Amino acid sequence: MPNPYQNKTIAVFGVSQDPAKYGYKIFHTLAQKGFTVYGINPKGGQVDGRNLYAALADVPGPVDVAVMVIPPAGLLSAVQACKAKGVKEIWFQPGAQEDGAFVWATAAGLTAVNACFMAENGLW
Repeated sequence: MPNPYQNKTIAVFGVSQDPAKYGYKIFHTLAQKGFTVYGINPKGGQVDGRNLYAALADVPGPVDVAVMVIPPAGLLSAVQACKAKGVKEIWFQPGAQEDGAFVWATAAGLTAVNACFMAENGLW
């Protein structure tokens, strides 16, 4: 049975070049499984030969889903960037959760989920 996210564009916030970090693991796994995935990191750089974007606004084309793997202090601005980009669904990974950002997202009409995207969708 195909994953319901297979045909959606996914942005991962907090992609790291460090293979021990969850931002790297999520981005790397999604890319390896053939998802259309973009990495967001203010420092830019590359992971697995793929360019990372400094901001969501720099990603070419639409993004359907955002996966947050960033410190809680940066979540509200990231959620606001998602709303501006037209993202419809945001997953707040464990450790990247903050009530204000979650409430803002739902009030803005976005689907917000406080859970591990990878585990909940059978990708790990």
